[in-house]
Order: sequence, then C-alpha cells, then structure tokens
Amino acid sequence: MKPRPLASPALLLSAVLLGSGLLSSGLLGCSGAQAAHSPRDALTAYAAALSEGRHADAYAWLSEDARRTLPYAEFERMAKENPEELRQLAQSLLKPAGPPQITALVTAPSGESLLLVYEDGAWRVDGSAIDLYSQASPKLAVASFVRAFENQRWDILMRFVPAAEAEGLDAKKLEVNWTGEQKEELTRLTQAIKAALPTAQVEVVGEHATLAYGSGGTIELVLEEGRWKIQEFE
Repeated sequence: MKPRPLASPALLLSAVLLGSGLLSSGLLGCSGAQAAHSPRDALTAYAAALSEGRHADAYAWLSEDARRTLPYAEFERMAKENPEELRQLAQSLLKPAGPPQITALVTAPSGESLLLVYEDGAWRVDGSAIDLYSQASPKLAVASFVRAFENQRWDILMRFVPAAEAEGLDAKKLEVNWTGEQKEELTRLTQAIKAALPTAQVEVVGEHATLAYGSGGTIELVLEEGRWKIQEFE
C-alpha cells in the first residue's frame, strides 16, 4: 500500500514546524525575538505570531539552522498561500498535548542514536537506550529496522509492517522473501540507509513521516498505535 501523497499545504506545515521542532536552540536568544524563559514561552510566542499573521516575528523565533534551511522569502510566500492551514496550526500549537520536554539526540559515527532528556536540572539517558528496536520516532524506527535486518530478526521486522500490509504475512514468509532474490537489493538498501542516518532529514506531517537519504531516496512511515512503521521505500 502506497502512502497518501503529501499536498502542498502539508508540506508547508512540515516546513513551518521546523520552527516548533527547533525552538530549543532559540531558548538562548533569537535574532529579532526576545529570549524565552521556557519551551512553552517560545512555543506560545511563535504560535501567536503565526496566528496573527506576523510572519517576520514568527520567522525570528526559528533557530539558526531552521532559517538557513528555509529563507524568509520562502517562509513568507508559503504562509501567504496557506493562511487557513497556518491558523489551524497555530491554534494546535497553543494547546499542546502535554508539558514541554527538552531533549537532545546524540548520533554516533555508526549512525546509532541516543536520546537524552533534561529533567530536574540534569541530563538523563532516555529509556530508548535499552530498547534496541525502538519505534518511538521515525528516525529511531528506521535505525531499528536496519539493525533488525542485519541481525536477521524476522520476528522483530514484522513489527515494522503496517497493519494494512500484515495480513497473511509472518516472520517465516518475510525471511523467505528477504533471503531470496531480494536479499542483495535489501542489503544494499539497508547499507545506504545506515550510512545516511546520521545526517538524514525527517519531515513529519500528522501520522505520516518521510525520511530522506542518499541521492534522492526516501522512506515513508506511518504512526500506528504509538509506533512508527515503514510503508514504502522509494
């Protein structure tokens, strides 16, 4: 089953959400914006600027990395073309599902990632450090998929199959399929993904995500029951 194509408004939200995803860098101060005292303060200021159409103010809340990725002219153009989508986004950002959490993702040269969480004034290692096959985020799910394939854990690989694709499939059938004619292709694919993971970019739109790797390759993922699963390799 192929994932639903992302419409241009969805791509806009993904690009604009670079701001909310990278605001942690702005907590120390942003060009053109006052320093925020907490993640909630930064998110509220960013969302309010979006809601009120103050594009320059909203843009100022983006981190330096986000502004390098998305020039202001492009940000403003997309914002003006999709005002209703931005209004809805701003309203949802002003009503977060839970308290903000400051995290850091440390990536080793091998592509392995370790999530750290800032709690009670100190950095602590997230529980995903002991979950070798985490599906908590799109990037962790892809890294886990590669590890499971390398370790030939066909039972684990079944966890990455979306419900719509799982009917009639089990670990044994997966092993037969992926150790036969497809083995060489899948080995090259997983090696390419593993090499690209440290710098791979992820776009998340609702329950769908796209991870870009290599020279034009993408992985489409879908969130099901709190776990990211792989829909398609392109």
